[in-house]
Amino acid sequence: MTLELWAPNPTRVALRRPGRPDLPMQRDERDRWHADVELAPGDEYGFVVDNDHRALPDPRSLRQPLGVHEPSAAFDLGAHHWADADWTGRQLAGGIVYELHVGTYTPAGTLDSAIERLDHLVDLGIDFVELLPVNAFNGTHNWGYDGVLWYAVHEGYGGPAAYQRFVDACHARGLAVIQDVVYNHLGPSGNYLPRFGPYLRTTERNTWGDSVNLDEPEVRRYILDNAMMWLRDFHVDGLRLDAVHALRDRSERHILRELSEHADALSAHLGRPLTLIAESDLNDPTLIMPRESGGYGLTAQWSDDHHHAMHVALTGETAGYYADFAPLDALVKTTTRGFFHDGTYSSFRGRDHGRQVDAAVPTWRLVTFTQDHDQVGNRAAGDRLSPELGEARLAVAAVLNLTTPFTPMLFMGEEWGASTPWQFFTSHPEPELGRATAEGRIAEFARMGWDESLVPDPQDPETFRRSKLDWSEPADAGGAHGRLLDLHRRLLALRRARPELTDPAFEHTTAWADDALDRFRMDRGAPDAPERVVVLANLGATAWALELEGPVELLLATDPALVAGGAPDRMLELPPETAVILAVAHGS
Repeated sequence: MTLELWAPNPTRVALRRPGRPDLPMQRDERDRWHADVELAPGDEYGFVVDNDHRALPDPRSLRQPLGVHEPSAAFDLGAHHWADADWTGRQLAGGIVYELHVGTYTPAGTLDSAIERLDHLVDLGIDFVELLPVNAFNGTHNWGYDGVLWYAVHEGYGGPAAYQRFVDACHARGLAVIQDVVYNHLGPSGNYLPRFGPYLRTTERNTWGDSVNLDEPEVRRYILDNAMMWLRDFHVDGLRLDAVHALRDRSERHILRELSEHADALSAHLGRPLTLIAESDLNDPTLIMPRESGGYGLTAQWSDDHHHAMHVALTGETAGYYADFAPLDALVKTTTRGFFHDGTYSSFRGRDHGRQVDAAVPTWRLVTFTQDHDQVGNRAAGDRLSPELGEARLAVAAVLNLTTPFTPMLFMGEEWGASTPWQFFTSHPEPELGRATAEGRIAEFARMGWDESLVPDPQDPETFRRSKLDWSEPADAGGAHGRLLDLHRRLLALRRARPELTDPAFEHTTAWADDALDRFRMDRGAPDAPERVVVLANLGATAWALELEGPVELLLATDPALVAGGAPDRMLELPPETAVILAVAHGS
């Protein structure tokens, strides 16, 4: 085989293998170094740069069995016998996404142990499993956003072979896989890319460190090849692109547009849908507009605005960036228009922000949620909604989340109101880095006005352990956790059964709110359809009496007493902290 390394910085590069003399590599006119060598799976190797004494890992390493500071190990991608030849993929339209972190999803925290819990997701009604980043990072556990070797799967999760088994197991159960990837920065420990070439702009930083150098064609190639590796070689069905607003691209063709072109070409070749979902703070629909209209052609993007509107409606919390979402009308706007800040003034940013979503854009191109890893884990105590809201209000949250016009996403454990927190945890082996991370975390929350005593030490192993899901909770079918899980199952089944709930037209969703009494109504469905679906949520402290006209069918209620009462007859009284879903004849 021929090993290749792009490295314009050094004057000499040699290949090192245990027990053998260093093999000088040859440089070509494109600053790529080559060496013909035989490597069996598991064989260790690394690159010696100039006069260094130690070998550096391969920037395209697929496996790092001893960690990111140690030699790479050869891995044969073709050794796995894929069993998904009949897999035709899933389109995002009409789908449900489930976000999970491998290390805290199960007690063992591995990809193989996660396979054992996939049937739970199938039974729930999930379509897409979205994994937080799995690329190699320094230490034993963290969220995954400190990765430094983008091509390698973290060894603690089982490495690349376990990843292949996981994707195969998902496809066997009809589950598509979305992999969260981070192309906007690299972690603080184990990043040797600058030793090889100008991967980073050292004079330009984003929130997490030096900006990735997208002016360099080889760096763009490094990103695009990595994306295609997941989609092609690991059979992944989509990518979630982390914080794309931090990708500073001055080229005529933005890296996101180039990525969508590559993904569409590969999709045509493979004969199955490939999904690209952007996380963006820009509120800019350019990301999801067609390329022929000047957009980037991505499949979808997250809408944090809709999360903020639901969070404020459910909790009443209005600190920080939640301030602008205080009126319940904010939920009306995000429900019917996608973004709240679509050119309006953002008090948190101190400026106008965002652009309007064109009404012709299908609603499913926005991914929405009431909880996710950021909105839970970036709270001081990593607290979920469950400790604050209680069972009744969590049930209303589930209705709002899963009847959305958009593509709903659940965060692992949300479906049963998990009591476990999901906190910010790290395992930096370097004491000074661990200390700096902990101190920076406390200072960040102090600036936001949070009680410092609530902030756990991210380096404390107990912070990681307490963030693991407790699977005894959903097993208690008769308790609150079991009832919430059953509600989520029924909601997802109803979403599949009622076409109004997956109708992608913005104009087929209307909403109304009474801010004084905390009441919200959403109507879903085309005006020429025989029926529409009406969602009513009473978030207030008093009962909501409604007079109904014409044939009405009660499809779902969060209050068991309403279910027991059967179909409503003209008058419906909605108790506080209750939601119902009705099928109403048009014209009624």
